[in-house]
Amino acid sequence: MNETHFLTTIFNEQNFSKDDLENILNQYQRIEFAKNDFLIQEDSTANYYYFIESGYVRSYVIDLEGNDISTKFFSATDIVIDWHSYFLKTKCRENVQAITACVAWKITFENFMKLFKIEAFREVGRTRLVNNYFELKNHSISIIADPAKDRYLNLLKSKPDIVQNVPLKQIATYLGITDTSLSRIRKEILAEK
Repeated sequence: MNETHFLTTIFNEQNFSKDDLENILNQYQRIEFAKNDFLIQEDSTANYYYFIESGYVRSYVIDLEGNDISTKFFSATDIVIDWHSYFLKTKCRENVQAITACVAWKITFENFMKLFKIEAFREVGRTRLVNNYFELKNHSISIIADPAKDRYLNLLKSKPDIVQNVPLKQIATYLGITDTSLSRIRKEILAEK
């Protein structure tokens, strides 16, 4: 997939003048990550954000007992960003790591700020920020208020590609359950069909 084709799936050509779109596309740099490469590491400052063109990525933290807990999954067209670190230049609290080989497009904070004068670019960013907030809020509430089976069914419905391409142990930690519980839930669902 060429640069213009992929990035114009993010920045719809109908919403930008030709000059603005060209300026936007020129600020991004294509980058490839191998499986297990880090896009962002805990205790570092995020200097880039990424749009995923292909592959799968996850964010995770290590809890107080040393367990690896997935906090989010990313796939094609998703934005990978530590909002707090990127904008406020604070240390990241999560790791963001490629689950598979990935192709992404990165932009520095300085280049991002150059583009911020373009109203349509700001709108794309605002929309993504709001959508990320709602997704995070819904997940936080779901962990508290929904049965584990419902959490899994919701993930299966909203992001079937994640369920098909991400290790079950990582999905289980994201859902707040053990991988044994997830296996039991998957067997129950299959038995109901």
